[in-house]
Amino acid sequence: MVIAIIPARYASTRFPGKPLADIWGKSMLQRVWERAAQAAQVDRVLIATDDEHIYQHAAGFGGEVVMTRADHRSGTDRCAEVAAHLPEADIVLNIQGDEPFVQPDQIDLLVQTLRQALTCPIATLVKRISAPEELFNPNVVKVVFSEHHQALYFSRHPIPYLRGVVPEEWLQVGTFYKHLGLYAFRREALLQMAQLASSPLEAAESLEQLRWLAHGYPIAVGITHTDSIGIDTPEDLQRLLSKPPI
Repeated sequence: MVIAIIPARYASTRFPGKPLADIWGKSMLQRVWERAAQAAQVDRVLIATDDEHIYQHAAGFGGEVVMTRADHRSGTDRCAEVAAHLPEADIVLNIQGDEPFVQPDQIDLLVQTLRQALTCPIATLVKRISAPEELFNPNVVKVVFSEHHQALYFSRHPIPYLRGVVPEEWLQVGTFYKHLGLYAFRREALLQMAQLASSPLEAAESLEQLRWLAHGYPIAVGITHTDSIGIDTPEDLQRLLSKPPI
């Protein structure tokens, strides 16, 4: 069984109350939930929160929601708490609550990527970068991966570094990929990852996936050609709302 979990917390440092932010008449959280529920490969969708306001809001639009502890290091650890009570799940998805326009077919691709990568306990998605404002934005996480489509490293800095090429020409000369905020885990691996100690790489970049790589967990990479609009800050939301509705 494939179970998608949407971790949603109120106390975001950069954007308090982000899951409840209104986007053209629907909350960000509801939009993520609706997209996840439309994925053909997903059997069940849960919302995991530590906030009563989010709990009541999710229940109000029909979402299946569970309360979790408030002391989790990350959304993945919150997913692990819920997954511990779901022995029927063989694959658990972490659909981050700030990706309101994630496409159902992207979620299906994520599941397929993990199922096909028999030696990997984790899968994620990437998309090729075409805009300089994404390449040099530290809120857009970049990734490099092997010929076998396994992640080598994630960074907030553009990677790889192109020696001898001025940054203004990097996109014309090299190929860069951004990481989308979606993960698929084999359930037992997810429970193990919640017990891992933080790593210096994770602390340096504030990226939890570097903890898993540092501890030797390979991450399979699927390439999507569909963009995703992540909302990290109130400014991101205002830029989105200044455009025609999607």
